[in-house]
Amino acid sequence: MTTTHTAEPDVPIRVLSGPTVVIDYAGLRLLTDPTFDEPGEYPTPIPGFSLVKTERSPASPETLGKVDAVLLSHDEHDDNLDRSGREFLAHVPVTLTTVSGSRRLGGSAQGLEFWQKTTLQAPDGTLVTVTAMPALHGPEGSEDVAGDVIGFLLTAPGHPSVYVSGDNASLPLVEQIAARVGPIDIAVLFIGGVRHKPVLDGALVTMDNALAAQAATLLGARRVIPAHFEGWAHFRGGREELIEAFTKAGIADRLTLM
Repeated sequence: MTTTHTAEPDVPIRVLSGPTVVIDYAGLRLLTDPTFDEPGEYPTPIPGFSLVKTERSPASPETLGKVDAVLLSHDEHDDNLDRSGREFLAHVPVTLTTVSGSRRLGGSAQGLEFWQKTTLQAPDGTLVTVTAMPALHGPEGSEDVAGDVIGFLLTAPGHPSVYVSGDNASLPLVEQIAARVGPIDIAVLFIGGVRHKPVLDGALVTMDNALAAQAATLLGARRVIPAHFEGWAHFRGGREELIEAFTKAGIADRLTLM
């Protein structure tokens, strides 16, 4: 692990692969967008285009221990919820996700509208508030094509705030988040610079490195953990480019690369 910022001792965070991140928060173990399949290819509705997973996850569901909740930004794309990830959801007490996703998934899935709150109780009685953050998986008006997506904000008394962006490509929404709940202590940003030509005229459907640096600045994040930028062939902009973007923005010291 290469770090340029000291980790928060009370919020251990580990990026596993792609968008899958383990967050140990206030006595709870939370997992974002589970993807545990072996590397392989996934067909898509886009003619001539498949999603290709290129890296194996360093952990399996069996090695994670007890997971108290899954924070699922969306269920409709294999690079955020693959086959083994779907199987994993059946063993988790609750999956927090979009309203439409909760209807598709059933089981323990609980749908949240933007800004809606729910609470999770840690073993010591601490109540962790999870707030659904607005997100947009592409340019304005792209929901019918790219589907619904949400991010998450974790807060609890005496603990840093943690923001998980999900597959958000909208800087104006980040501005809204910053104005309403900022500054953020820790931001887990899904990046990747994803474009799917000819879908949405090749517009970004996730943040690229430059947008991620702008988002981190807007949020006032003390610590930034990038996810969803390695492990799949359609991700663009690697580690060196990411560091360069944050250096150019004057906030490289906030960046934690895993």
